[in-house]
Amino acid sequence: MILEARLNLKEVVKSDNVGKLLSAGDRMKIAQAVQEEYQMDLSARAPWEEKMKTALDLALQVSQEKSFPWAGAANVKFPLITVAALQFHARAYPAMVPGPDLVKCQTFGSDPDGRKASRAARVGAHMSYQVLEEDEAWEDNHDRVLITVPIIGCAFKKTYFDPALLHNVSENVLAKDIVIPYFAKSMETASRITHVLEVSHNFVLGQERQELYCAYEPGGSPVYNGFQTVLDEARSEAQGVTPSPDDPDAPYFLLEQHRWLDLDGDGFAEPYIVTVRRDVPHLCRIVARFTSQSIKRNSTGDVFQIRATNYFTKYPFIPSPDGGIYDLGFGILLGPLNESINSLVNQLLDAGTLSNTAGGFLGRGAKIRSGETSFRPFEWKRVDSTGDDLRKNVVPLDTKAPSQVLFSLLQLLINYGERVAGATDPQVGENPGQNTPAETSRNMIAEGQRVFIGIYKRLHRAMKEEFRKLYLLNQVYLDDAVEYYAVASSTPAKILREDYYPTEKSICPTADPNMVSDTQKVQQAQFLKAAAANTPGYDSAAVERRYLRALQITDIESVYPGPDKVPAPVPLQLQIAQIKAQTQATKDSMTMKMAAMELLGEVELNQAKVQELRAKSIALLAEADSVKSGHAIALLNAQIGAAKAHQDGLLRSAKIILDGIKMNQEIGNGSKETRDLTGGIQQLVSPPSNPGATGELPAPGAGDPSGMA
Repeated sequence: MILEARLNLKEVVKSDNVGKLLSAGDRMKIAQAVQEEYQMDLSARAPWEEKMKTALDLALQVSQEKSFPWAGAANVKFPLITVAALQFHARAYPAMVPGPDLVKCQTFGSDPDGRKASRAARVGAHMSYQVLEEDEAWEDNHDRVLITVPIIGCAFKKTYFDPALLHNVSENVLAKDIVIPYFAKSMETASRITHVLEVSHNFVLGQERQELYCAYEPGGSPVYNGFQTVLDEARSEAQGVTPSPDDPDAPYFLLEQHRWLDLDGDGFAEPYIVTVRRDVPHLCRIVARFTSQSIKRNSTGDVFQIRATNYFTKYPFIPSPDGGIYDLGFGILLGPLNESINSLVNQLLDAGTLSNTAGGFLGRGAKIRSGETSFRPFEWKRVDSTGDDLRKNVVPLDTKAPSQVLFSLLQLLINYGERVAGATDPQVGENPGQNTPAETSRNMIAEGQRVFIGIYKRLHRAMKEEFRKLYLLNQVYLDDAVEYYAVASSTPAKILREDYYPTEKSICPTADPNMVSDTQKVQQAQFLKAAAANTPGYDSAAVERRYLRALQITDIESVYPGPDKVPAPVPLQLQIAQIKAQTQATKDSMTMKMAAMELLGEVELNQAKVQELRAKSIALLAEADSVKSGHAIALLNAQIGAAKAHQDGLLRSAKIILDGIKMNQEIGNGSKETRDLTGGIQQLVSPPSNPGATGELPAPGAGDPSGMA
């Protein structure tokens, strides 16, 4: 394609629509070339589309009317591909999207000050937030990828920055809408990739008013000519709907072709994105998919290499052995086997139907009245011939019961189909047998999952490529200032644009393709935790977080903030010493309590003795009439004084014990027995309200005014 354009690449890189810099003749040439090459690539993959249509019909259980061997014959679709696709999706979805931490940034080289690790943590958390929270449709699109890839064999994602949403977007693109040349070996080296877009009239008009699209002169209404590919027809049959040619809201079909054009006239083509309408040869837009930094020149200033920006990521299932760009899925691997199973099932059903409802031959000697000859339950028909004549003239059709050989062949095909699909009994959750050991069942499941582990590794590589495209977009479109984003904690996290300056090779998914099931993840985390407990040198906080993630515990940071945010545990030796000290203190306290109780009992006994002596003194005082009684009273007073001195000694000892108890524990926090004991001692230590209770009795006549005792 020879063009008149001689554009400057610096202007091309900065332009929002390079098409406006071209002449009308160049725009027409490019638009026609895009349409012709699209039709060429579409015709080259027509046989592949036919196979994919058959695969989708089998997977979606689409049945057509049958007229052989008779009208309304059995038409069962055995769900071999359906079960295989659902089982793969059920395992792949939780394995590839394990949780909120979806993106991981690795560190390479030494990191003495921890800056690399801190940057890696910020980048991983920010990209995980972008994927799962900012781009709300990402998980839904990835879910569609994982249900499509086992049937078709490949799925595609388109990653770009959406200026309307102001954030990165990764959308699922169906294989029917991605047209690749026959000779392409990979998405990066393909000479052109055509993405068929369905957009509304408002979208095109809005792009034209923003001067991002070249306006279509004859008119803006789309021309819908009923053009549908084989895969479009398969979708219509599966859904049971067909597009109306008179729909006023029919979409525009645009061809967005990622291709190479020589617009500077130096003979070396540059990578561009060319958007053309499919119904008419009208060029809407051309935009460069390279930057000034991606251009390499030789010593004379001539361009010899341009690194193109790739927007598409292919998720493969099983690579094609012939090196084709389209990978193999269950639709190709199990399609012929599934059709054979369908034929056998329908033959067995038709044989059973013919055996149960077979007719026969009626001779002329059977005098049967005209009309319907078939029977209904509890029905009897009248005939004009005898039973013997009727028996001779009625010959039943010789039919056979459903063949046991066909049934055995059906079982054989189903077993091998399940082996290819990995949908055997243990894989789908069925019991392999009552007497099968648990370890044998685990080994069988692990061996059966090896095929899926290989597929998961391919999906893991594709996921890594997608995340690296998002990383490069952040290098270009992230704000220069600090950007804050919401996280689970109350304080927003921050990310710097300079965090994305290093190479994108450090980005990878957190999903482990070797760990397929949740049981494997939990077992691995348990073994790691046991090894960390017995062997020094492990990071206990990292091991504990990995164990919690394996258990699928949410909000790990609040459940386990880490050893640096909680008080350090008391060493075991110190705990033993504290327990011993507490035990000894308790023992000493009990000893002091027992001594105090003994003193209290002795004080009470001594007080009773004092009361007894006082009573005797009072009695003698009442009967005193001689000097002899006075001597007796003086002796009693001496005894009372000795008892009082002894009681004072007991009270002083009790006070010492009370002070010791106060030193060991506060009176208010002690037990009830301690409070009762100390209260009793305090009452004894305090001076009595009646001074004569413990004092001496007066001598005879000591207080008597008359002087008579």
